[in-house]
Amino acid sequence: MIADALSDAATRMSKAVEVAKDDFASIRTGRANPQLFQKIMVDYYGTPTPLAQLASLANPEARTLLVTPYDKGALRDIEQALRNAPNLGANPSNDGNVIRVTLPELTEERRKEFVKIVRTKAEDAKVAVRNIRRKAKDELDALKSEVGDDEVARGEKELEAVTKTHVDAIDEALKRKEAELLEV
Repeated sequence: MIADALSDAATRMSKAVEVAKDDFASIRTGRANPQLFQKIMVDYYGTPTPLAQLASLANPEARTLLVTPYDKGALRDIEQALRNAPNLGANPSNDGNVIRVTLPELTEERRKEFVKIVRTKAEDAKVAVRNIRRKAKDELDALKSEVGDDEVARGEKELEAVTKTHVDAIDEALKRKEAELLEV
């Protein structure tokens, strides 16, 4: 029972770390990266649809991304979604077949703004991990009458170790992303 609670908590914490890494990938650095566009939703026939399901993304140059829609009828909708995307600052151009997105050079001020955004996302992920820990601790406390105080205390120590491991993973990903953002 304790092992199940710990296993469930570890799995959910790992998912929280992965979500944080995905969020970090969606914040741009000096180069164009198709992952920047993963979370962009396009209004496709009245339904919000991820851009990756509507078009292929190619990276021919460092700061240019080529978006080739599978359905040419969605070209204008995709262009509009790219134009309205937050944190990109890009101005897409449409030639009738493909959309070219050239990302502007990042200024030092803009880089620092992105670092703040990344830190906020990292803190949100840490809060999620801590909430998972709190819920797992409540589950362990509920088992005290069945398994005894010593077993629950041992389980709580394991839970703390698992929590620390996942928080450290978030911190490490944050450190890498900050270095990537501040690199000129």
